[in-house]
Amino acid sequence: MAKGKSLAREYVWLQCTETGDLNYRTQILTKGGIDEKIKAGFKKYCPRLRKHTLHKIKRK
Repeated sequence: MAKGKSLAREYVWLQCTETGDLNYRTQILTKGGIDEKIKAGFKKYCPRLRKHTLHKIKRK
C-alpha cells in the first residue's frame, strides 16, 4: 500500500435484519458511490440466533 494515500473509505456497522443487533463493523469504499451488491446486504453469522442471516449497512 502506498503511504499517504487516502482512499474514500467509511466505517459502517452491519445490522442483523432479524434481531436488529449490530454485530459487525467494517470499512466500505464510498468513492464513486456504494455498489448495489453491498447495499443489498451480506449473509453473516448472528450469534444470538446461531445461524447465518442477512445483515444490512447501518451508519451511525
